[in-house]
Amino acid sequence: MPQRAEAAAVKRLRSPFFVGLLIILFLVEFMKGSLLVAVLPVYMKNSLGLSAHTIGIAFSLQYIGDNLFRSPFGWIGERLGYRKTMAGALLMTVIAVCIIAFSSGAFWLAVACFILGLGTSPLWPTAMTGTTEISGPNNSNGQAMGTLEMASLAGTGSGPIVMNLLMDRTEKNYHTAFLILIGVGIILVLVALTLPSKVRIPLQTAASSAAGAGKGFVALMGHKLLHLWESVKKTLHEVRHTLKVSWMVYPALFLQSFVIGLLSPVITLYVQNELHISPNMYSLLLVAGGGITVLALIPCGKLIDKFGTRPFLNAGFLLAACSLSIFSMVHSLALVFIFVCIVGVSYAMILPGWNTFVSHLVPEGERGAVWGFFLTLQGSGMVVGPIVSGQLWDRLGHSSPFMASAIVMALLFVIHFILSRRMKTAG
Repeated sequence: MPQRAEAAAVKRLRSPFFVGLLIILFLVEFMKGSLLVAVLPVYMKNSLGLSAHTIGIAFSLQYIGDNLFRSPFGWIGERLGYRKTMAGALLMTVIAVCIIAFSSGAFWLAVACFILGLGTSPLWPTAMTGTTEISGPNNSNGQAMGTLEMASLAGTGSGPIVMNLLMDRTEKNYHTAFLILIGVGIILVLVALTLPSKVRIPLQTAASSAAGAGKGFVALMGHKLLHLWESVKKTLHEVRHTLKVSWMVYPALFLQSFVIGLLSPVITLYVQNELHISPNMYSLLLVAGGGITVLALIPCGKLIDKFGTRPFLNAGFLLAACSLSIFSMVHSLALVFIFVCIVGVSYAMILPGWNTFVSHLVPEGERGAVWGFFLTLQGSGMVVGPIVSGQLWDRLGHSSPFMASAIVMALLFVIHFILSRRMKTAG
C-alpha cells in the first residue's frame, strides 16, 4: 500500500497540469527576480536618474498589486478556470514589461510595477489550489509543495544571475534584457493556455435566458451584476462558516513572510559593510545557501509526507532562530558559510512543511478564495518587514534586524507548537 501511494504521488507530480504549474512558477519568479533584483534598481537609478524614494514607491506598488489581489484572483480562478485566469493575468505581465521597456517617466514605471504585481497575483493561489486538488485522498502533498518551492527558488535565483551575465556581455544594454523578458512573458501566456479549463463552481451565464425573455442590454448587465453579487455573498458566507481555525494562525501567516522582509533589505548591506565580503564571494554565498535549500526541498517534502509536518516545522523554526541569532555575531568567512547553509536547511524544512500544514486548514468548498486570503495575509509581511528592518538598522545597529528575525522564528516555533498540539488533541 505505501508503495502504491508513493507511485500515485509520483504520477500526480508528472501530470501535465502540475508540470505546467512548475514551468509557470519558475518563469514568473525568473522574470520577477530579473526585474526587481538585477535590472530595475540600476536602470531606474543610473539610466533614468530617478530618486531612491521613487524607486521605493514603484517597488511598493508591485508588492501591493501582488498581495492585494491574491484573494480576488483565487476566487475568480475557481469560477473561470485555471486557463483563462492565468493566461489573462500573465498577459498583464507582458504589458508591464513593455511599458517599462518603452517609457521613461516615473509615473508610467510605477504603473508598470503595479500591473506586474497584479499580473503575478493569481500565481500562488492557483498553484496552491491545484496542488491541494491533486494531493490525493490522504492530502499528502508535502513532496508537491517542496517541488513548487524548488521551482520558485530556482527561478528567483537564476533570474538575477542570468541577467547580470547578460548585462556584462551587452555592456548594460537594457533594451536587450527587456526584449528577453517580454519573450519570457509570451512563453508564460502560451504555457498558461495549456492549463485545464476546469471550473469548480461554474458561473451561470444569463445571456440565453435574458435573450429569450427579450431583455435589453441594461437589464442583462443588471442581471449579471446581481448574480455576481449573490455569488460573492454566498462565497463569503461559506468561507466564514467553513474556515474554522485558531486565531493564532493569522499572526503566524503574517510572521512567516515578515521575517523574510526583515532580512531582504539589509543582508547585502551587512555582508558588504560589516563582513567586507567581495561581490564574487557574496554571489558564492548566495549560491551555497540557495543551493542547499533547493537540494534539500525534495527529500524534506518526501519525509514530511511520511512523518507529518510537526517535527520538521519545530526543528526548522528552532534551527533558523539559533542560526540567525548567531549569524550577526560571527565574522569568520568559514563560519558565515556554515551558518548560511544551516539557514538554508532550516528553510528547506519550513517551506514545504508550512504550506502543507496550512493546506490542512483549507476547506474544500472555497479553496481558491481561502488560499488567496491566506497568501494575501502572509504576503503582507513582506510589505511591512523592510520598513521595520530599516528602522532597526538605523536606530539600534546593524545586527538588530538579524536578532529580530531570530526572535520572530522563535515566536513561530511557539505558535506552531501550540497549534500542532491542539490539532493532535482534536484529532
